[in-house]
This record gives sequence, structure tokens and C-alpha cells, in this order.
Amino acid sequence: MPKTKSKKKGQQTVRPDEPVLSKKELAAKKRQAAKERQAFIQTILTSGGVGAVVGTALFFTASPILALAGGGGTTVLWVSFKYPYLALWLFVIYMPFAGTVTYWIAGGNAIFQLAKDGFAIPAIISIFLTLKKKGEPLIIPKGIRIPLIILCVSVLLTLFTINLPMHLASGNPPANPTARTPPEGQFFFQGILGLKVLLGYLPLITCTYHMIRDKKGFLLFTRLHVILAIVCCGLGLMQYMMLLTGVCQGTDHLTGRALFQANLDYKCLVGGSLLYSPSQNMIRLPGTFVAPWQWAWFLIANAFLTFASAFSDPSLIWQLISFLAMALVFANAVISGQRIALLLVPVIIIIMLIVTGQLSKPARFIPIVGGLAGLIMLSFILFPDVIQGRIDSTIDRWNASPPTGFIAEQAENSSHSQRPLGFGVGRATNSTRIFADTRLIETYYPKLLYEIGTFGTVAFLGLVTSITVATFKIWRSLKEKSWRSYAASFWVFIFFISYQTYYYPLDVDPVAVYYWMIAGLVLRLPDIEREDLEERAALGLDEEENAKTKKKKKKKRK
Repeated sequence: MPKTKSKKKGQQTVRPDEPVLSKKELAAKKRQAAKERQAFIQTILTSGGVGAVVGTALFFTASPILALAGGGGTTVLWVSFKYPYLALWLFVIYMPFAGTVTYWIAGGNAIFQLAKDGFAIPAIISIFLTLKKKGEPLIIPKGIRIPLIILCVSVLLTLFTINLPMHLASGNPPANPTARTPPEGQFFFQGILGLKVLLGYLPLITCTYHMIRDKKGFLLFTRLHVILAIVCCGLGLMQYMMLLTGVCQGTDHLTGRALFQANLDYKCLVGGSLLYSPSQNMIRLPGTFVAPWQWAWFLIANAFLTFASAFSDPSLIWQLISFLAMALVFANAVISGQRIALLLVPVIIIIMLIVTGQLSKPARFIPIVGGLAGLIMLSFILFPDVIQGRIDSTIDRWNASPPTGFIAEQAENSSHSQRPLGFGVGRATNSTRIFADTRLIETYYPKLLYEIGTFGTVAFLGLVTSITVATFKIWRSLKEKSWRSYAASFWVFIFFISYQTYYYPLDVDPVAVYYWMIAGLVLRLPDIEREDLEERAALGLDEEENAKTKKKKKKKRK
């Protein structure tokens, strides 16, 4: 039982949440831990054996890639259902590398792109079954229940009154010869996949809430994302250097339209399709992801995550590591060729400095601003052509098609042709085109307006608004400054993603996952703060801090 010195010399304070255990209880605890380890090993061996049998059968009857997918998938599904929280941690780790695994190990097989769901879906099902058995609420927070129910009813109405009739009519000649031939496609299945894209990861709010039970779990989550940012951004820098030095060929030697299109045949080190034609001022790098724009949104999301750890982590070492991660995120925003990342990453950092109150701390704020300024200057020195090219490209793009005008045009086109229930779930979602042709709409809410109509779009806005309000209330209710800083950083991310409509990051990894998980993380913060304050009070740390604060105030007065 750990004991620590209190404020008075010689006194011993015992943490209230650590009851005294007898030798018999300690022995029982050890036996239970040994039993759990044995059960875990048994599960791994059993699932691995079944996976090996499935993989061997597929190896001889199909192909090595399908054998790897089938055998590995069987094992992953089994273990994920049995140990759902472990599966969610593995899901978070695997997701940024899914594109690299898909194209460098699996040869582009789409099954491996869905492998991350092999971790997530069984885990979600297992957690919800356990919660239902215990009688605990499945929908968290309570405020999203009504908007979620309205949204689900609206989307299901569209699915069964629009998608299903189109599916049944597909391929059948019209009764009237003068009538228009119905489009062909599996529209009902397209709607099912579209529904999964729209709301498939929403249960992660509840799952993350229960996965992060204490301060230790919270810090593990935030620090894990810092490490993932460093690894992925480090690989992104290596990818750029290999293209710059000619180790990877890039697309600059191609002709015609190929000079301006991302190409999977010229992938480099990690990730999928890339575009590297510096002679045409065209660079679009995918990092570790399938496509360049996914990499851009990974960088944007990690501007929030790394900032939160850099300014709020209780460990100085992890703060420094997080600042390194922030620098790498910024460097990749510069070299990736993604205009939106280059624009938003520095803007996000400035907004976060204001919202989290860092501007009121000059001793900390000035070195950070100086470091960011130095980083920008270093970027101009090391990559002058790249940065100038990105600036010129951004200005040209803005002049040719301003984002505000582009969004307004897309919204107007969708509103002119919209119906109350839309034209079908998934009908403008890129990932559903395997079932039927999709319409290209490059902004999120106009896309929803086209797919699920006015009712569905308003219901979705109601859902994200309820999440935004609930997390805002939690942020403002927290007392301890580090937890308030975390909550402020994450709330700005939630607010930004809830209402942004430029492109559709909520449809695709990683934002489609991070958004819901971070919402669950914020909902757990009041419990974590309460536990932390109780622990600090037991250790006498609050009294020491108050004494230091009083001394500082006295010095200022003098």
C-alpha cells in the first residue's frame, strides 16, 4: 500500500481509493489475474488455430491474399468480440496505417481497407450487449436521443421509400415505352452502406466513454495519438524526401492529364495514390493513407490532438514530445501539397491558443509563438519552392473558385433538385459506388440534402448540435485548468467538424472515427477530474499549490 508524506512532517496519508488488502485478498487477486491471463492466451491460441485452418483452405482454393484476409480476419473478429476494449485500442492504432497495409501488403485488395472494421464492429456489438445485460444506457449523452431517433426514422424512410423501389425497378423495362428507363444498380445495398457511412461509428461515443475509465486511460489515449502523429508524419517526411531525391519516381515524367492526377502506380514508401509533378506545381502526397485528401484531414485532426497534449499533459516530457508532434504536423502540412491543411493547421493553432487561454500566460505563450515563427522561417529556408508553390496554388484556386462561392453553388444545386426525403441514402457517397453510380457533390451538407432530403439534413444538424452543446457544457463545468484545457481543445474540434461543410471528412477515416471517439472522451472528463482532485487532495498537492499561488501573489504585490 503506497504511503506518501503529507504537509506536516511525519504524517502518513493513505489514498482513500486504495483499501487495505489482507494477504488472503492479495493472493485471491493474483489468482484472478493469472486466470485472466490464461483465458486470454487460450482465446488467442483457439482463434489463431481456427484462423490458420480458414487461411490454409483459402490458400489452396483461392489466393494467398484472400488466405491472409480470411485467416487473419477470423482471428481478429473472434478476439475483438471477446476483448472489445483491447480491439478498440488496436483499431485506433491500425486505422492510420490501413492504406499502407492495403496497397503495400494486400496489393490493393479492398477487403484490407475494411479490416479496421474487423476490430471495431465486433467490439461495438460486444460492448453494447454487455451494457444491455447490465441495464446501463446505450445512448450517451441523453441529449442526443431524440435527435438520433428522428434522424434514424428519417433515414429509414428514405431507405425504404426511395432506395428500395429504385432497387426493385432496376433493370426492368418501363411499362410505358415513352417512359424513362430506370437507372441500374443495387440501390438498396447502396443505401445500407450509405447508412453505415453516415452513422456507423456513432456508437463509438458510448464505447469510448466506457473504454476510458480513469486518468491513466485518458492519458494513454491522448499520448497514443501523439505517438501515431510522430510515426505517421515521420513516414510522410521520408516519403517526400524519397520523391525529392529521386528514389521514388513520382509523376513528373508523365504527359497530358496524368501530370495532374494522383496515381496508385507511383506510390512511394507508404500510403496509396500520389501526385508528384513539381514542374507543374502539383504535389499531392497521401502520407500513410489511401488518398491525399485523407492525409490532409489526418493532419488537421492532429493539429487539435497534439496541441491538447502539448499544453495540457501533466508530464513535461510528454509536453515536449507533443510539441515535436505539432512541428511534424506543420511540416507535413507544408510539404504534402494539400492547400486546406496548409491553411487550416496554423489557423487552428492560433484559435486554440486563444480559446484555451494560453495568451494570458506570456511566459509560456511567447516561447511557443517564437518556436512556431522559427519553424515557419525554417520551412521557408528548407522548402522555399514548395511553400511558394503552395501559396501561389492556393491564391489561384481561391481566385478561380472561392470556397464560399463553391459551397454556395453546391448548396444551390442540391436545393433546386431536392425532395423532402432526398434521392436515396448513399447516392452521393463515394464509397458506395461499388453498388451503383454516385453523384459527385464535394461539400458535406449539400450532399446530405441530396441524399436524405430536408428532414434528414435538419435531423443530422440537430444531432451534431446536441453533441456540441453537451460537450460545451462539460468544458465550462470543469474546474481544474489542465482538464479545462483538454476539454476546450476537443470541443473546438467537435464544433469545427460538426458544422464544416467543405468536402466530407465525416464520411471517411480518420475524422469519421476521431469525431465520435473524442465526443465520448469529453463526456468522461468530469469523472476523471473528480478522481484526480480526490487523489490530489489525499496527497496534499492542492494545499501545496495554493501555498505557491499565495507566495506568487505576495511577490507581485511587493
